[in-house]
Amino acid sequence: MLAGCVPWPADDAARWRRLGLWEDLTLGQMLRHTATRLPHKVALVAGEQRIGYAELLARSEHLARRLADEGLRPLDRVVLQLPNAPEFVFAFFALVRLGAIPVMALPAHRHSEVRHFVRHAGARALFVAERTREFDHRAMADELRAECPTLEQVVVAGVPLAGQRSLAALLAGGDDTPAAAAPLPEPAPDEVALMLLSGGTTALSKLIPRTHNDYVLNARASGRAAGIDESTVLLAVLPLGHNYNLASPGLLACFACGATVVLAPAHGAEVVFPLIERHRVTLVAAAVPLVTQWLNSDVPARHDLSSLKVVQNGGARLAPELRRRVREQWGCTPQEVYGTAEGLINMVPLDANDELILESSGRPVCEHDELRVVDLDDHELPDGTPGELLTRGPYTIRGYYNAPETNASAFTADGFYRMGDVVRKVGRDLYTEGRKKDLINRGGEKISSDEVENLILMHAAVDSCCVVGMPDPVYGERACAFVVVKPGAALGLRELAEFLLAQRIAKYKLPERLELLERMPISPAGKILRRDLRERIAHTLARERAR
Repeated sequence: MLAGCVPWPADDAARWRRLGLWEDLTLGQMLRHTATRLPHKVALVAGEQRIGYAELLARSEHLARRLADEGLRPLDRVVLQLPNAPEFVFAFFALVRLGAIPVMALPAHRHSEVRHFVRHAGARALFVAERTREFDHRAMADELRAECPTLEQVVVAGVPLAGQRSLAALLAGGDDTPAAAAPLPEPAPDEVALMLLSGGTTALSKLIPRTHNDYVLNARASGRAAGIDESTVLLAVLPLGHNYNLASPGLLACFACGATVVLAPAHGAEVVFPLIERHRVTLVAAAVPLVTQWLNSDVPARHDLSSLKVVQNGGARLAPELRRRVREQWGCTPQEVYGTAEGLINMVPLDANDELILESSGRPVCEHDELRVVDLDDHELPDGTPGELLTRGPYTIRGYYNAPETNASAFTADGFYRMGDVVRKVGRDLYTEGRKKDLINRGGEKISSDEVENLILMHAAVDSCCVVGMPDPVYGERACAFVVVKPGAALGLRELAEFLLAQRIAKYKLPERLELLERMPISPAGKILRRDLRERIAHTLARERAR
């Protein structure tokens, strides 16, 4: 593997191959197999564009050759920061076909984050959009090129500035069947294919190296758990550069079997639900803030949703009440997806019983995923006892890129990855109870933010909420609830407390402060930024004490 990466032990790699889990197939070969079998099937829909599998393969392979002509080489790192558009898909497959390694930045990342990705990866090239909303990525790219010695090329989807390359120009002429040009050498299947980003909600993201072998398995296994086949029409709403929408199951699971992916230009209900009706969408991958907004909108009721079979939720646990509403209001199955860009993906089986569909966080998509739930001393706990989840398996990494100190704490000596999540395990089914740091310690009594949030979301006035610990001189921490109320609604702390007590929870779990917000701070991956809320309440309390 690429220097700075931690390979799987040779015995494990041999076992994964023997079991057929590692197919020695690159991501580019996976696409080629589908394009050969279904050349005229629509792979991608974006606005009025309908791109078939043969065209997708041809354009990406043409771009790979053009990038090679421009001097990009196998194992060169390339920061890929493009929005959900066909150009993202062409560029991604071109880079992995060439053997260059895309580092999957998200459209919302800005100078600080992208500079970190370029420097840490030693990236030679940067792909950006001309603009997203009001932000000019081209100007940022020029600043970064001046600051980062390794960064030689900037490729722009749109009109480039002087010294930058046009992605459209590089793509020109690549929409026919591949000509008899000299073929590029195939990358090694056990080499790094791409680098994902760690969550990054508490610090700058770490780089997660994923190989062709493990990522093909990730996509195929997730696709099977989602019931994806040739008849599937996936609506991609969240950023394609995020692991959830890229391969868990996402774009790659669809392309592995010949499904169709529709790219949504925005995530508002007024955009999403007309697309579901128009394209007969069967599967939508969403996150808690989006599901909540859509459920509270009157737009879905105005559209034909009869094609919709599954709405997935990932990133954070969807409350049982909201899962129930998905089923009742939209007539489809809510499917919880819980996992990590470092590897392990869990999904609730679509044919599971109500208790699992409404309450659980799923089970591993691969039978060879290993799970341990441990206490603070790494002693394994019995089923049903909350503890930290550790995992190891054929698509879970053994180390971050060029991060030996972090790896020493993030992985056990025998290769288990520390998820940092508190879960209960019942057999192979998992029930998440929040991040370790999301357990509020009120004078020794532990409060699960997740548990209290689920109950607050049942209140008729609440649109979304987040419960975080706020510093307290007596108890160490107390619970503070940040709440966005529905339009025209009102909510006070006393009313909230009375409502929660009616749900029969212990008094020590009650939020002792209520902060009303117009909107939640959301990460580029669609997660509520708890860190921002913790900092906000800490600063507020400090100001109040200083008065």
